[in-house]
Amino acid sequence: MTKIYILAGAITVVAIVLRSPWFKGWLGELQINLATKFFLSKNTYHLIKNVTVPSDGGTTQIDHVIVSRFGVFVVETKNLRGWIFGNEGDAYWTQKLYRHSERFQNPLWQNYKHTKILSQILGISDDKMHSNLF
Repeated sequence: MTKIYILAGAITVVAIVLRSPWFKGWLGELQINLATKFFLSKNTYHLIKNVTVPSDGGTTQIDHVIVSRFGVFVVETKNLRGWIFGNEGDAYWTQKLYRHSERFQNPLWQNYKHTKILSQILGISDDKMHSNLF
């Protein structure tokens, strides 16, 4: 009988982890990692993951930076379900999943900030910086 309780507890823990925002974010970032590995030449493109840079008296975290002779590509990863409401000019967007709503920072603005910060730090002109969402 205790084996059944242990199995039920393990299944519950796995279910909680699989539904957690942390796991969903990790899974979204894994997709980028695999896509760059299989679809981009290692001789041309260089992936840097989870970059933390100084920003406005604090720091900001960049999911992926891909460096190549074609420029620097800054990739913000979002792995969300449901309906997403927001316009390019809105500071915040809303995710609606059934009756639950959650606001999050506009990823276009977020990534624009990332490209500007990296451009300043690296001394690279804006025309060599590319903002991408996945």
